[in-house]
Amino acid sequence: MYLTAEKKTGIFTEYGQSAVDTGSAEGQIALFSFRIKHLTEHLKTHKKDMATMRALVRLVGKRRKLLDYLKEKDIERYREIIKKLGIRK
Repeated sequence: MYLTAEKKTGIFTEYGQSAVDTGSAEGQIALFSFRIKHLTEHLKTHKKDMATMRALVRLVGKRRKLLDYLKEKDIERYREIIKKLGIRK
């Protein structure tokens, strides 16, 4: 599997506030970004996989909503996570 428990913990440790704080917006955005990259690579080889395409669109929407929430709450945290992950605005 592409996303093991150790990898997930590493993502939350690096981007979130701690390894056990899985609810932080930054941690969730980083996890969604990791999954989006994986699905994008999958779709490059399997262009007609519509179930994966739908999942990708849903993930991008979830990440956008979290980014909008973070932008309203704390603009500095928003700018920091955008810069760290290299997400377009």
